[in-house]
Amino acid sequence: MNRRWRQLVILPMLIFLFMTPIQALAAKKLIPMGEAIGIQLQLSHVFVAHDVLLASNQWMKGGAVIEKINNIPVKTLADAKQAVAQKGQQQWTINSEGKQITLALQNQEAEHVISFLKDETDGVGTLTYIDPETKNYGALGHQIIDSTLQEAPVFKAGSIFLASIQQIRKSTPGQPGYKISSIEKQQERLGSIDKNTVYGIFGRWEDSYQQRLPKAIEIMHEKDIKLGKAEIYTAIEGSKVETFSIEITKLDNERLEFIVSDDKLIAKTGGILQGMSGSPIIQDGRFVGAVTHMFVEEPKKGAALTVAEMLRKSS
Repeated sequence: MNRRWRQLVILPMLIFLFMTPIQALAAKKLIPMGEAIGIQLQLSHVFVAHDVLLASNQWMKGGAVIEKINNIPVKTLADAKQAVAQKGQQQWTINSEGKQITLALQNQEAEHVISFLKDETDGVGTLTYIDPETKNYGALGHQIIDSTLQEAPVFKAGSIFLASIQQIRKSTPGQPGYKISSIEKQQERLGSIDKNTVYGIFGRWEDSYQQRLPKAIEIMHEKDIKLGKAEIYTAIEGSKVETFSIEITKLDNERLEFIVSDDKLIAKTGGILQGMSGSPIIQDGRFVGAVTHMFVEEPKKGAALTVAEMLRKSS
């Protein structure tokens, strides 16, 4: 990775190296989306969301895994709450920074600690494409990293839901902006999350979306992408997907750079926002790629992954 790419910030987050032959993708068509989505990963353990000071003056470190409470294994937050319902002193067994530690907590203190535990990772991003043939989807264009664990979480199940943009915090040089969203979990989920890779999240689309899907369009391979005018599809208000103009300024194999040229988008967002990752890029009526990063000091400037590469790495 060259030094320039290290200046990027992932918009918030390869096991499989199977390469689909170019010939198989030559006439491939995908449905470009652009909807804001809520992301939920159900973790395989319960951990502390951030540092908690105990009555013993010890710190329970953020990221510590709760293994047992009163010798009862804890796998979910519900398990922890049920164990804490017992009265009197409790014995907690945790794994913190690779060390197993036993702590004695009084009932009231244990109830306080419960509010700092979690067994899932949530986030917001943008849906990139749906494959009309396989009913698989791809989103984000990068990996989900848990902010407490500072790594990709091990998860046992995952779901995506439609999200609605309530407010925008604009990007300014040196300060990335973000979308403030509400996740519409009262609706049926849009799909499962089966993989969380450095090329995005992938899973099965479940046809619960009430809006009419756009028409599938042909993907554009790296050799055909040109410098110059293109568009991105993304939502910046409610759940409405809008089209905004950009200029592709650099091509580097499966990566590209662009500048936002749309006055409306610049006025509303300042350029690229966290939560915009996964937004489809279209050029000359063909599907080019997905927004993945922004340049912190130049928020009108972004980077993207080609959809051909994203699709190759989805298998």
